Amino acid sequence: MNYGDIKSCDVANGVGVRVSLFVSGCRHHCPGCFNPETWDFAYGKSFTSVTEEELLQLLAPSYITGLSLLGGEPFEPENQKVLAPFLHKVKAKYPEKDIWCYSGYLYDTELVPGKWEDQATTRQMLSCIDVLVDGEFHLAEKQLNLRFRGSANQRVIDVKQSLAAGRVVEWDDGRGLILK
Repeated sequence: MNYGDIKSCDVANGVGVRVSLFVSGCRHHCPGCFNPETWDFAYGKSFTSVTEEELLQLLAPSYITGLSLLGGEPFEPENQKVLAPFLHKVKAKYPEKDIWCYSGYLYDTELVPGKWEDQATTRQMLSCIDVLVDGEFHLAEKQLNLRFRGSANQRVIDVKQSLAAGRVVEWDDGRGLILK
């Protein structure tokens, strides 16, 4: 797997101060994508054990709330094979930190039912993710005032509660406001 960028201090892609990993490779090719260079699976640098250690170190400070995965597309099968074991390492080392993931794939129609042959890896990733922003970016539905997403069709999902309930549960921002 390759990655396009690592941001060590990101406040736009989830709650709090976060470390963000922008993976390479995406088959969605959404018109108006903010990061089209990451569509190419070969873009950027190789994700190695050194990269993993760098990310784990960046997550160490107490002011870091968690990790955000963006892209490209974290749920492309090629990326899942690398990300699933890495996310387990993050959760083992930092159980108090949350993981957010941005995906063009839909939670309830593509990820949970298993769009790919390797459903076990998808399940492993989902078991580590706390919040999923799902759905392709739709330029016609772009709204600049949306929290944590770019277009109105995208959902902010509480993955743990959704897995437990067997249905989509929208994420609650902790102030009693569910994002719609």
